[in-house]
Amino acid sequence: MFNRIYIEITNICNLNCSFCKEDNRPKESMSLEQFEIILKKIKGNTQNIYLHIKGEPLLHKDIEEIIKLSNKYNINVNITTNGRLIKEKLSILNNNKVRQINISLHSYDNLDEIKELLNVIENINTNISLRIWNNNLDIIKLIENYYNVKVNITKRSTIKDNIFLDIDKEFIWPDINSKQVNTKGTCYGLRRQIGILVDGTVVPCCLDQDGIINLGNIFSEDLNDILNKKRTKDIINNFQNNKLIEKLCQRCGYRNRFN
Repeated sequence: MFNRIYIEITNICNLNCSFCKEDNRPKESMSLEQFEIILKKIKGNTQNIYLHIKGEPLLHKDIEEIIKLSNKYNINVNITTNGRLIKEKLSILNNNKVRQINISLHSYDNLDEIKELLNVIENINTNISLRIWNNNLDIIKLIENYYNVKVNITKRSTIKDNIFLDIDKEFIWPDINSKQVNTKGTCYGLRRQIGILVDGTVVPCCLDQDGIINLGNIFSEDLNDILNKKRTKDIINNFQNNKLIEKLCQRCGYRNRFN
């Protein structure tokens, strides 16, 4: 069973952040019917879905129905968002069962915008994880002053009962054209997690936004068949032996966190 499955319900975003790698795929959103197909096929393989990969999930016109469908299948919903639409979607988030809302603070240009966000999330009754790089010291200081707490920059800090601050080191998105190649390393992809892109493409993790490691399509194949393919098993077996056989994995900066 996977710890989590990332589902990209849309690859459309309301921002154009420098952190996010450029995405040249057609812009689209999953239909409710497609999303339910996924829920049926992943049921029993995870208890947690993360509406994440690229795009802003709160932009999806059927976000409330997506949450309700997930609850119907007894799968926990986690939403990763840039936070810009939280005020607008507040009633949806509070009136439906969401396990956690992960808010990326990388997109905010000034501290006043973050103060406004902090005011808004005071009205949310589910768990909230604020995500930030450890080099954003001004934002960290702002959060400390706002909540009158001391933050630990090496691990998760509890800000208040349902609000947490997760600080991490910035990483480089995997680039298939990168000259920095390493065939040694491991990853949690395909062992603790998989990703499903908006067109149904199944990938090992949430960093393969272009579907370069295309293991199959959830809309036309059963998940177990995809997981039992030779390519899938070869990737897993080599991860277990500290080997990277996929070109994209060999060029992924995130792998250094597992060494």
